[in-house]
Amino acid sequence: MIETQIQMRFADIDVLGHVNNVNQQHYFDLGKCDFYKQVLGLTPYWKTAGLIIVASQTNYLVQTRRDEPISVRTRIIRVGNKSFTLHHQLINSETEQIKTECTAVMVAYNFDEQHSFEMPDEWKAKLTAEMEKDAGR
Repeated sequence: MIETQIQMRFADIDVLGHVNNVNQQHYFDLGKCDFYKQVLGLTPYWKTAGLIIVASQTNYLVQTRRDEPISVRTRIIRVGNKSFTLHHQLINSETEQIKTECTAVMVAYNFDEQHSFEMPDEWKAKLTAEMEKDAGR
């Protein structure tokens, strides 16, 4: 599991004093970027081949309020041939209270040719190792 500390910005807060749901998706994207870097050794600045989100589901459990210390936990829950599924949790870093959960299906994609491709064996091995490591916790 990769944990990403989030710096909440003034613009993230809506008139009701909580983090807008759209901004929470940005937080999950930051978690994805850390996951790609730490697990796969990738940066999300690809031009020819990389990863795209093909499905996501978010459950908003508890409001995230202004000035809360928050972080995103990202772990892998499934590895396929062309895709993998990530599970994110937005949490209060002090209390560990889960605020929002999200799953995202990521697909290996060739942007030049506009099609998915089978993930390299190296990616599959790293993703599987990370998933097994998380299962052992």
